[in-house]
Amino acid sequence: MVSNKEIVAFLKSKTVNAGFIDRLKIHYRPLICPFIPLFGYVKENDRVFDIGCGSGQFCLLLHKFTKPSSITGIEISERLVNNARQLFSSEQVQIPFAFFTFDGKTFPPELGQSDLVFLVDVLHHVPGKLQQDFLSGICKAMKPGARLVLKDINGASPLVLFNKLHDLVFARETGKERSVAQASAMAEKAGFKIRATFKQRVAVYPHYFIELEKQA
Repeated sequence: MVSNKEIVAFLKSKTVNAGFIDRLKIHYRPLICPFIPLFGYVKENDRVFDIGCGSGQFCLLLHKFTKPSSITGIEISERLVNNARQLFSSEQVQIPFAFFTFDGKTFPPELGQSDLVFLVDVLHHVPGKLQQDFLSGICKAMKPGARLVLKDINGASPLVLFNKLHDLVFARETGKERSVAQASAMAEKAGFKIRATFKQRVAVYPHYFIELEKQA
């Protein structure tokens, strides 16, 4: 089993021409975001799609520690997309990969070809009134039988205040975190079937995981 220490050491070995804050997030995000449980959702030869891929560090970890057949990431920030492309160019990646700038609405066709989709700490950054439509749009774009792993911050926990402070410092905004029950209900309304849920606290950050499947 890989450890967080190994993950951080691996990411710190990669050179990216990025700003100080972006490099901090690339190297040290595993210390506050539980990436290791996310690895377990990847089946061998899955075509993986990451919505809100940031600088691509999670995608690179998936390539390093799991066995997908391809990786695609989308992100609204062109700067972060460039970081992701640089990060992947620093590694000998033997599978197809691509990173695209996302307008927040239109998903590329690769989403509909993917077996496994990740939405990691993205939903709470979507304005509350748009979250349902956002999840519905993802479901509509996915193929039947494909899985979505929704990982986010538990809005029902008092510790959510630490995430709001974190986002205020690093993203200059606060989000709309949902409880597990709220996120599950939204996912079902969007057309997903819930396969499993669980919670995990890392330091002062209360995380939840919801594994979903698009119904045929």
